[in-house]
Amino acid sequence: MNIQKVENRVIQVNQFFLEKADQLLTPLLEEKQEPLQLVETTKNDDYIHGWKTETVGPIEALQDRSLGKGESVIIDFGDHLVGYVSMRIVPVGSPPDAPLHVKFTFGEMPVEVSEPFSEYNGWISSSWLQEEVLHVDVLPEELKLPRRYSFRYLRIDVLNTSPKYKVSFADIYCKTVTSANNEKVVQLSHPDEMMKKIDDVSIKTLQDCMQEVFEDGPKRDRRLWLGDLRLQALANYVTFQNNDLVKRCLYLFAAVPDEGGRISANLFMKPSIIADDTYLFDYSLFFTTTLFDYYIATNDKETLEDLWPSAYRQVELALQRLDERNIVQDDPSWWSFIDWHEELNKQAPSQAILIYTLKRAIKLAEILKSEQKDYLVDKLTEIERATIEYLWNEETGFFVSGEQKQISWATQVWMVLAEVLELTSSKQLLTRLMKENPAIGMNTPYMYHHYVEALLLVGEKEQAISSLKHYWGGMINDGADTFWELYNPNDKAYSPYGSHLINSYCHAWSCTPTYLIREFGL
Repeated sequence: MNIQKVENRVIQVNQFFLEKADQLLTPLLEEKQEPLQLVETTKNDDYIHGWKTETVGPIEALQDRSLGKGESVIIDFGDHLVGYVSMRIVPVGSPPDAPLHVKFTFGEMPVEVSEPFSEYNGWISSSWLQEEVLHVDVLPEELKLPRRYSFRYLRIDVLNTSPKYKVSFADIYCKTVTSANNEKVVQLSHPDEMMKKIDDVSIKTLQDCMQEVFEDGPKRDRRLWLGDLRLQALANYVTFQNNDLVKRCLYLFAAVPDEGGRISANLFMKPSIIADDTYLFDYSLFFTTTLFDYYIATNDKETLEDLWPSAYRQVELALQRLDERNIVQDDPSWWSFIDWHEELNKQAPSQAILIYTLKRAIKLAEILKSEQKDYLVDKLTEIERATIEYLWNEETGFFVSGEQKQISWATQVWMVLAEVLELTSSKQLLTRLMKENPAIGMNTPYMYHHYVEALLLVGEKEQAISSLKHYWGGMINDGADTFWELYNPNDKAYSPYGSHLINSYCHAWSCTPTYLIREFGL
C-alpha cells in the first residue's frame, strides 16, 4: 500500500481563521450510560465475521461474580457509545498480596472481543485496536480509564492476581460525549419500519462522530476529513442543525493551507491544529462544495466572503491538472480518493467531480458578484465539451476512464451527479449501469450514497429506496448499531486494510440515509 508523504512542506497559518474556529468551540454534551447485560460470543458462520452473541445474564449478575487468573467476562452496553469508562474493582478473598494484571478490550462489533488482537496482520497500525493492559497496585480501586473509547462491548480478562484472591467489577459506566443535541432532531414518522430504523441508525452514527469537529470515525483516525465533512454536514442540516460545527470545520481547513494554497485532505486536532500531508484531488474540491452547501443551509454571507478565496483556490489548483484536451491528467503524481477499490481508475470520476464543483463555484461567484464568474463559466463549457468528446464511448453507452478505458460504477454515478448529460440521458445511463453491472463496483457507504443520490436526481425514487434498504438495511440485519465504514454485501469480510478487526463500525460517511430520507421525502 502506498502512503502519501510530502517533503519540505510549508504551511501558511491564517491566525484570524483559527481564532474564528476557536470561538465556535463549545463544551461537549455528556451523559452517563450503564451496561445492559452479560454476553458470550460463539463461532457461527451464519453471522457477520463469524461470531454470534448470546445473553448469559443481566448486568446485575456481574456483582456476584469474581474473576481469577485466566477468567473473563464480556459486558454489553446495548448500543454503540463514545466516551470514557469508569468502574470499581474490589478484591474477593484474602487481602491482595500482588497487583491485579488486567486487560480491557473494547469492541464496536462482537468480532473485536472474540478474536485476539495478537493475530491482527493489517497494514494500518495495530495501535488503533482498542485494548488496554494495566497493573492495578492497590485494591479496591475506583478506576477511570483515561482514553476515549468507541464501543458497545467491553471484555475484561484477568491476566493474573495471586492464588489468594480474585476480583469483582461493579459500578461500570460510560460517560458519553458528543456535540450533537438530540433535542434538535425532529422525530421521523415513517410507515416503513426499516426506513425508520435506517434513519435512527444514521442519526446515531452522526451523533457519535460529532465531537469537537466532525470526526470520520470515533474508533479510528478520530480526525477531520473533508470528504466525510461534506456528507456529515448535509446530514446535520436536516437533524441536529449544529451549523456552527460545520462553520468551525470550514475555518479550520482554510486556516492551514500549504504554500500553494492547497487544503489538506484531513486535519489533526491535538496538540494543536495540524494539516496532514495527504492531499486528494477530489477532497480539496469538496471544500468548495461544502462551503456552497453551508451557504445554502445558513445564508451566512460573512463566512462565504471570508472563505471564498480558499474555495476558489481549490478550483484553480484542480484546473492546473488538466491536459491540453481539458481532461484530468492520469499519472502516478496525483491522488484522488473516490472509493476504496484497488482496481478503480480515478480519472473520469475526478473529471466529473471537477465539473460538479465548478457548477457550485459559479453559483457562489454569482452570489458574491465576483469577477471570477465569467472565467469559471468559460472553463466549465470547455471541460464539459471535452468530457463528452474524450470520455464518452458511444458504442458502449458509458463514460470511460484512464488508458484502459475502464468502465466503472463510480464514473457513471459521478457523471450523473455532475449533470454532464441531459436528464433523460442520465436516467438511461443509470438504467444501463444497473442492467450491465460492470465489474468495477462500489465498496463503501460513501460511494453508495452518491449512487442513491444520483438515482434521486433522475427521478428513480423507488430504486433509491430499494437500494437504501438493501445496503444500509443489510448492515442493520447484520447487526449494525451504527453504520460502518465498509460494507460489501457480496464480501462481508472485505477490508482494504488487510483485516476487518481494524475497520471502523461507526463511520461518518455512512450517516447520510437520514439526509436522503428527509431531504428527498423517501
